[in-house]
Amino acid sequence: MVKADKINITETVDSARKLLEEDQQISPALRAMFEMLLMIIGLLAGKLGLNSQNSSKPPSTDPNRKKNTGREKGTNKPGGQPGRVGTHLEKEDNPDTIIPIKLDKRHLPKGKYRDVGFESRQVIDIEISRIVTEYRAQILEDEQGKRYVASFPKGISRPIQYGQSIKAHTVYLSQFQLIPYERVADYFINEASIPISVGSLFNFNKEAYDLLEEFDALAKQKLIKATLAHADETGINVNGKRIWLHTVSNEEWTYFSPHQKRGNEAMNEIGILPHFSGRLIHDHWKPYYTYQQCQHALCNAHHLRELQWVIDNHESYTWAKSMRDLLLEINKAVNETDNNCFDNVTADAYRSRFRQVIQTGEIEMPLPPPEPNQSKKKGREKKTKERNLLERLRNFEQDVLRFMVEKEVPFTNNRGENDIRMTKVQQKISGCFKSMEGAKIFCRVRSYLLTAQKHKLTPTEALKTLFDGKLPEVFFNP
Repeated sequence: MVKADKINITETVDSARKLLEEDQQISPALRAMFEMLLMIIGLLAGKLGLNSQNSSKPPSTDPNRKKNTGREKGTNKPGGQPGRVGTHLEKEDNPDTIIPIKLDKRHLPKGKYRDVGFESRQVIDIEISRIVTEYRAQILEDEQGKRYVASFPKGISRPIQYGQSIKAHTVYLSQFQLIPYERVADYFINEASIPISVGSLFNFNKEAYDLLEEFDALAKQKLIKATLAHADETGINVNGKRIWLHTVSNEEWTYFSPHQKRGNEAMNEIGILPHFSGRLIHDHWKPYYTYQQCQHALCNAHHLRELQWVIDNHESYTWAKSMRDLLLEINKAVNETDNNCFDNVTADAYRSRFRQVIQTGEIEMPLPPPEPNQSKKKGREKKTKERNLLERLRNFEQDVLRFMVEKEVPFTNNRGENDIRMTKVQQKISGCFKSMEGAKIFCRVRSYLLTAQKHKLTPTEALKTLFDGKLPEVFFNP
């Protein structure tokens, strides 16, 4: 139910439609105009009622939003709970610096004292400073005056250059922490007196991109052979023009790729989904269904939001609340099972209840009757947003409920959406990528860093390994 200035827009539009249907004296032209106006009002009213709970809009766009964790209020006291493994400082056995503190015996009572030990306290701190290493290659000259110079280590090719740790640190700050180039340069000059130009920062990222060519191919092959993958896409801005960032990921691997297109042309060119034969989790973007060699599972977080929209805007549609509650009930019950999935008897019982809710929806939202004096209607029959949702749940029941019979399949596509979410943060910070090359660098480097995290490596460890000319060994372990 959408309201504006205490006016129930939804009920007003529905009443106007009924009056329009009952009045047979209105001319066809005037009727068509009114229908168009009511449709526009309905669309605008629908947008007015959108928020982060009933659509894909981010919570930051909600007016006067209140934090809602979606969890029931418990009885536990605030703070860490019994059995929780926390994070805290541990004393080091071999501190870097030891500062002894002597007692001033002048302030002690008169008498004889002997040293029986000490009480220690440690302070963990950080010191940011530059380290300059000079390599001096020996030069020998024989009796004829011919000189021989010792070889410098691999990678030491200039009279003065940046070290691998600086490269790794700058790439980490710009591509993982999403700090703009200018601010990264300010950080190094202010904190470590190391001048680094914006051009050098770009070159470090470009070098990382080139070194990751092997990783690019490896990640594709790992995802193609995976039993389960999450797919998603989102719009990004490149020099003022919107393109699309595509992702395929799972619990171990992440792959990003930018493309001018959103649909199959991009997916085929990226080259993962056409060869993937496992279970693909997505949000029902139709191009995904063109890949029939794999099984599909739909993101129920999207369904819950869309059902909430129906609940908010149509009090008379009881099926939406019933379906939302049923999906949540099934998910909770699945999580409480030992195998994270149902046996056939339990699954069939829930399917029966699912179909009963669909039948209720069919009764509450019947298809619109055919137009009078028209036996054949051109094009698709006009349907509401709510009706389309009902039919999607009905027609793709197996994919909606796959999570309850296959333990590998999750309830939502959150894995893919979480991987892609920081891209939006990057766009908020920087506004856009200045070039397609910059977008490609971001996608490949971030794919590598997220994959490293999934393999229990820190981003800086992964980047230092990369600039040493290698990929982490854990990537190649079964």
